[in-house]
Amino acid sequence: MLIWQAPDWPQWRFDAQALQASLATARIAQGRMLGVIGSLRLADVQALQNEEWAEEAVATAQIEGELLQIDSVRASAARRLGLTQSGRAQQRQREPRIEATLDVIEAAVQDWQRPLDAERLFGWHAALFPTGRSGITRIVVGGWRTHLEPMQIVTPQLRGPDVVHYEAPPSANVAAHMAQLIDWFNDDGVRAGMDGIVRAAIAHLWLEAIHPFEDGNGRIGRALSDLAMAQDMRSGARLFSLSHQIWLDRAGYYRELNAASSRPSLDVTEWVRWFVQCVEKAYDATVAQVQAAARKGGFWATLMERHPGLTATQRKVVNRLYDAGPGGFDGGMSTEKYAAIAQVSRATAYRELTQLTEWGVFLRTGQGRGTRYALDFQVDGGAASAQLL
Repeated sequence: MLIWQAPDWPQWRFDAQALQASLATARIAQGRMLGVIGSLRLADVQALQNEEWAEEAVATAQIEGELLQIDSVRASAARRLGLTQSGRAQQRQREPRIEATLDVIEAAVQDWQRPLDAERLFGWHAALFPTGRSGITRIVVGGWRTHLEPMQIVTPQLRGPDVVHYEAPPSANVAAHMAQLIDWFNDDGVRAGMDGIVRAAIAHLWLEAIHPFEDGNGRIGRALSDLAMAQDMRSGARLFSLSHQIWLDRAGYYRELNAASSRPSLDVTEWVRWFVQCVEKAYDATVAQVQAAARKGGFWATLMERHPGLTATQRKVVNRLYDAGPGGFDGGMSTEKYAAIAQVSRATAYRELTQLTEWGVFLRTGQGRGTRYALDFQVDGGAASAQLL
């Protein structure tokens, strides 16, 4: 039997006491995140939101095996947030897949105060599949699935029959199942009596168990949990990326979803615990991101104060090495690599590298063709003061 075949479906249960420690830790992480963000300038908050939008879009697509170019996503997200001017050239550069994904993650948190209904979910789904096709296959878009054959999650096998991991309710029953989910999601009593993160976890699992669409169920389910989290925080600002954390532990994600849905038990404590821990990691990732940006700001403030004569090409290469981190630049910096990155002649590259070394910005090792340069990260005298916690 499957979860939706349980006699008491959909009477969800969880052990609140068993989840208490995980929820408390997650809420502490949330407070830490909000405190850090509260200390930022408006421009920095906007930049953070742009990065979180981009991470969310790329990750939710990656989970489904679709790759989006992060730089293109960042550009599209910045346009939506009003951080860049949108001209005709930018219009021509918009990629339909990126725009479709951003449409959904934007719609998931905007109007967070508005009740959920089927039409809203249909709108998300239609945004994901603007051509009416999944790949080359025509599907029902902006509506519940209607096909008569079972909706199954399978792993194809080269030899022998496919492995069926899960079978969702028949298409004929989807509308009734989704009506129950929507009513529960909009119930003020549920929102008042249940922790918001727990509610987001159950909403996601519930939609995945129904699998109401022909395709895109994972992305719609994650968008629904995003909406629940926005309601929990009472804000439509996207300050963290839950999908990015799910992507980092996608094996655990599929394992926990399968474990929760492939048995006739409505006790979903373990699924909720995994989800809560994922949310905590998302909060912590935002804190780490803000702290890293602060350290980088301190690095550049110190560097430019000490060496205001840095050329644009020197700044470009230093920034590249900083972002790579200690030991993160494969093979170290050489004159040839400098010339390629900065788009300058070899003579200019050698001169600028020598100057950076004399200033103590770069450390030089080796001789002749084996000469390599590394950024001296200790130039950041203000790193400690840049810590926001």
